[in-house]
Amino acid sequence: MRLSPLPADHWDDAARDAVAGMLPEERRNPRDAGNLLATLVHHPKLTRAFLRFNGYLLYGSTLPPRIRELVILRVAHRRGCAYEWTHHVTLGKRVGLSDADIAAAQSGEAIDEFDRAALAAVDELDEKTNLSDATWTTLSERLDEQQRMDLIFTIGGYTALAMALNTFGVEVEPER
Repeated sequence: MRLSPLPADHWDDAARDAVAGMLPEERRNPRDAGNLLATLVHHPKLTRAFLRFNGYLLYGSTLPPRIRELVILRVAHRRGCAYEWTHHVTLGKRVGLSDADIAAAQSGEAIDEFDRAALAAVDELDEKTNLSDATWTTLSERLDEQQRMDLIFTIGGYTALAMALNTFGVEVEPER
């Protein structure tokens, strides 16, 4: 672990305010914030800005939640990000991902053509920072313009988060 969660005696108003957009007041502390947020608050201004963007991707995006979680899992798998993977398997199941869908996020091979295109979008953006015309066309069959934009930013946002999680060494919380 390169950057540990901010110790309780260092949590101040700036740290609590930084996570206010994501957590209710009773969870704005190092024990209940989780390792990710408790680590990010080392830099409150960055945390606040990032959480606003990430909060949009997670709660305000036009992207269907099932597709959002499928691509986040693909990002987590490609980036070897255990923290992101663990949390989003749980979230994915809540929005209807099956065990087969979760396995597809690992292999990149889904039965459904649209799901394959969503997974391919992660791979193509990771490899070339661009989508092929074929992938864009397939995505266009079910996603409107804003949803496709949200897809690109979801993949990019969660790629950046995976980089931070892996680099900082954020550990998955033990089950309580």
